[in-house]
Amino acid sequence: MSRQIVLDTETTGLDPAQGHRVIEIGALEILNRRITGATYHVYLNPERDIDAGALAVHGLSREFLSDKPRFADITAEFIDFVRDAELVIHNAPFDIGFLNAELATLDDGPMKRYCGVLDTLKLAKQLHPGQKNNLDALCRRYFIDNAGRTFHGALLDAQLLAEVYLAMTRGQETLGIDILPTPKMPGSAAQRLAGTQRALKVLRANETELALHSAYLAELNKNSETPLTW
Repeated sequence: MSRQIVLDTETTGLDPAQGHRVIEIGALEILNRRITGATYHVYLNPERDIDAGALAVHGLSREFLSDKPRFADITAEFIDFVRDAELVIHNAPFDIGFLNAELATLDDGPMKRYCGVLDTLKLAKQLHPGQKNNLDALCRRYFIDNAGRTFHGALLDAQLLAEVYLAMTRGQETLGIDILPTPKMPGSAAQRLAGTQRALKVLRANETELALHSAYLAELNKNSETPLTW
C-alpha cells in the first residue's frame, strides 16, 4: 500500500542555522493516489521574534503564537503521523532542513530516519523546464483553484500541493486501479482506503469541465516539442 504525506511548514525566517524556527505544520494523507481526508495541523510557539518578511508571507504573529505548544510538545504525534510514509514537499530541502534542526535540538532525527522525501519542485522543473514552478504557477497550469490563498498557510498549501502533485503525476495511474482488491492490512490507513473505495461515484464532465480539459490539452500540446497524439 502506497502511503504519502503532503507536507508544508511556515517559519520565523529563512535559515534554521540563524536560530529560525518552525511555527506551523500542515500535512494530509494520500493512500494509493487518493486523498483520504486524514490531516495533521498545528501552530507552534517559536519563543522568538518573527522576521518582517516572513510575517508578510504567512501573517502569523508572535502574539498569536505565544500560547501555542512548542515543537517538543508535539514531536511524538507528528512523527507518528508521518512515520514510514513518503513526504511530498515543494522545495523539500527548505522544510526538511527546518524539521531536522528542530529534531536536532531534541537529540532526535533526522527526518530520513522516519520517512522518505519527494521534492515536487524538482519534479516540476523536470516536467516544465524554463518555466515558473512555484505553487501558484502550478495551480494555474493545472487549473487548480487557489483563489483563497491570500496568505501562505501550511495546511492550505499542503491541500493545494496534493492536487498539483496528483495532476503532475496522473500518468502513473493504472487503468485497473478501481478493481484492485483492498489491501488486507490492520490499522486506520487501510480502513480509510477502503472507505474511499466504497464512496466512489461516477460523475460525468459538464460542458465547462470539458472546455477546461480541452484547454489543458492544448496547453500541453503547445509546450511539447512534438505534436501529441491522444
